[in-house]
Amino acid sequence: MARVAGRHGQVPAAASDDAFEIADRLHSAAIHLLRRVRREDAATGIAAPRLSALSVLVFGGPLTISALAAAEQVRPPTMTRVVSGLEGAGLVAREGDSSDRRLVRVRATARGVEVLEEGRRRRIERLVEALESLPQTERDHLRRALDTLERIVGGRHWPATRSDVRASSEGD
Repeated sequence: MARVAGRHGQVPAAASDDAFEIADRLHSAAIHLLRRVRREDAATGIAAPRLSALSVLVFGGPLTISALAAAEQVRPPTMTRVVSGLEGAGLVAREGDSSDRRLVRVRATARGVEVLEEGRRRRIERLVEALESLPQTERDHLRRALDTLERIVGGRHWPATRSDVRASSEGD
């Protein structure tokens, strides 16, 4: 697809002004939203690269160091250090592959899943506080927009319900 210079760099030539504006605003809002909820991650006491790797393992299941490094876009030696830190904290474990003894996979431990779920609960609570200040009509608009966004990104990636979030907080 041909690209032309736009006000924020190269954009597809066929991009309509409307699609470009929506994409630009969505990108900005997503970054700001992530920054806002990411503040809750400090409560875990775990560095952001470790939390990110742990999240990949919780959502994606056990992976080799190389696959985890690729997912996190870092080199394997860097990921080895990240995994060692997570392992030392009891959040991941290394396990051999029964079909190929040369392979070692890293998996999240129950404690690792718990830490990630607790962080997710805190992030959701922060968003709930902001959403509760909106009138119901605006929340309805957001719900419809989220239906569209989920179609774009391929659905929900962690189908949490209110009871799931409550259940994770009751274990405190």
